[in-house]
Amino acid sequence: MIGELAGLLTALLWSATSLLFSEAANRIGSLQLNINRLIFATLLLASTIILFKIDYRLSQNQFYYLGLSGIVGLVIGDSFLFKSYLYIGPRIAMLLMALSPGMASVLSYFFLGEIISPLGIFGMFITIFGIALVVLEKKAGLVSKYKITPYGLFLGIMGALGQAAGLILAKMAFNLGGINGFVATFIRIFSSVIIFFPIVLIFRKYKNPIQLYKKDLKALGYTFAGSIVGPFLGITFSLIAVSHTKVGIASTLMSTMPIMMLPMMHYFYRERISVRGYIGAVTAVAGIAILFLH
Repeated sequence: MIGELAGLLTALLWSATSLLFSEAANRIGSLQLNINRLIFATLLLASTIILFKIDYRLSQNQFYYLGLSGIVGLVIGDSFLFKSYLYIGPRIAMLLMALSPGMASVLSYFFLGEIISPLGIFGMFITIFGIALVVLEKKAGLVSKYKITPYGLFLGIMGALGQAAGLILAKMAFNLGGINGFVATFIRIFSSVIIFFPIVLIFRKYKNPIQLYKKDLKALGYTFAGSIVGPFLGITFSLIAVSHTKVGIASTLMSTMPIMMLPMMHYFYRERISVRGYIGAVTAVAGIAILFLH
């Protein structure tokens, strides 16, 4: 039950993060935001571990799996995902990310020996179907500037695979012994920073954040708030979810982000929720209920 609740809370946190980060990205750019969010989260996590004297002693293999999980999920997986936005757009990219639970289930069967019951598999399909109803809805009068191309689909699928593989590697670390969620998140994010940050510096793609945020304090506020809600809390709860339930189920619950975003978009941007949106939400909730009962 703890794992399932943590998975839903992760989806809620990531939904709020997407709104905050979209505002920040419009002001400072997606690449700058991507690096800054990881740096902010690293500092927040390190401060939390030191302030609350959290035990960070782990085995060498646990460090290895968590570090590799960060590189595979946050560096490689997210890079493919962000790149796919340019080719097929966020709507189709989000649908492809719904493949992640299935990929995670297959990988967890081969690498972790996890088996999901037929009722659990049925619940996963119902939830993903509900998500697809929402994500695939086309707004009347809007012509998409994106086209579905084989390369774009490849990028989106690789993004989903990166997320699934990242969760599997994290689960391997948890299976070796108890790990505090904040410690596990710190190792994942710090590993991605030490890989990602030097690359953008070498290619001169990173701007001085002090000068950047001096010109736009609102961008700083959106970035910092999003870093707290997303990388700091969201990823931590995602790891708690993975450590307390099967990876496929945790991944399915975390994939309900499009459903969680419906009321947020209605409240903040006054977007009307269609009948199809309501049906998709109810369908996804029904699937979630089955996952809780499996």
